[in-house]
Amino acid sequence: MARMVIHLDLDAFFCAVEEGRDPALRGTAFAVGGRPEHRGVVSSCSYPARKFGVHSAMPMSQAVRLVPNLIIVPPHFDAYRAASKQVMALLGEITPLIEQISIDEAFLDVTGIPDAGERLAKRLQGAINGELGLPCSFGVASNKLVAKIANNIGKGSKSKDAPPNAILVVPHGEEAAFLAPLPINELWGVGPKTANELRQMGVYTIGDLARCAPSLLTRRFGKHGADILERAKGIDTRPVETERETKSISKETTFTRDVRSADKLRQTLRALSDGVGWRLRQEGLQGSTVKLKLRWSDFTTVSRQMSFPQGVSSDDDIYHAAIELFDQCWQSNRAVRLIGVGVSSLSEYNRQLDLWGGTQDDKQRKLQAALDELKSRFGENVIKRGNAGDT
Repeated sequence: MARMVIHLDLDAFFCAVEEGRDPALRGTAFAVGGRPEHRGVVSSCSYPARKFGVHSAMPMSQAVRLVPNLIIVPPHFDAYRAASKQVMALLGEITPLIEQISIDEAFLDVTGIPDAGERLAKRLQGAINGELGLPCSFGVASNKLVAKIANNIGKGSKSKDAPPNAILVVPHGEEAAFLAPLPINELWGVGPKTANELRQMGVYTIGDLARCAPSLLTRRFGKHGADILERAKGIDTRPVETERETKSISKETTFTRDVRSADKLRQTLRALSDGVGWRLRQEGLQGSTVKLKLRWSDFTTVSRQMSFPQGVSSDDDIYHAAIELFDQCWQSNRAVRLIGVGVSSLSEYNRQLDLWGGTQDDKQRKLQAALDELKSRFGENVIKRGNAGDT
């Protein structure tokens, strides 16, 4: 039985949700994101805004220069999460084999379902369009790699004036032929550096790459060369994974104005550490590596990390480690643009162990549990420290 995978991508998802919240936005040039005076960036933008060159991850100040009358809509993440859950529920009516790879993107394994891939995609598209009012595009193929690329190509072939709502099917056995004329940068695993090296070798299309001698690519790129050669032939054996492992949890903030005060930065680290600890405990995780990220005003970024033999899960443990790392790289009076805290090397949360290798103080643990309960009921921001720097 031929394998069949569907890739779903919700078109301009944040904008589509905002249009549902405020129908007056439809047909207008607007962007979801932060204010330009607060160094905001574009999270998503409407198709009328895209016609002028606005795109996601662009500084909002640049977007406003391109479109002076651009409407800026603050993000409503609760609404996006709720809409995403509704979409995933509709997918679940087709198959339980769903791999959600982001809030607006997923793979489905529909192998063995009697309906053809295109018919299933049209059924899902009709339900998501009709019941939720959300545009969406699909790629259908025998594996994840080709289904994802098919979706990209299908969307790219549509008019840029409106959501594409595209469906593109690559029949089983035609994967290599479909990929062959595409530029090499369309292939997963071929970034700008690898693409430039391949072009220097005379390799411009995925078909060119597929015809390369394995020994040539291995000498030039090592194991990565063998991997991209296999992908160029349309081969991808990765399963649709219904559960994805969280590799790290982090929080960071970009300041509206550069900060030179060490006290202010320590206060910010306190709040970030609290947020990371809360998320760890919500997911039943702990981590043995604490990381600090610091970006100076000239965009130079430094990072430091500290590893421990036992897991970190409490806010205080994360904060104390972050402060120690901060003191290692802090340069007095040098302005900071961004600061962040993260925890990695994750494992299942063990309540009994704290950072220093003993058992966490019972009183402290009960207080942390009580605070977590309040956050679970009323939201993460229900409790603020009287002084963000207090420990």
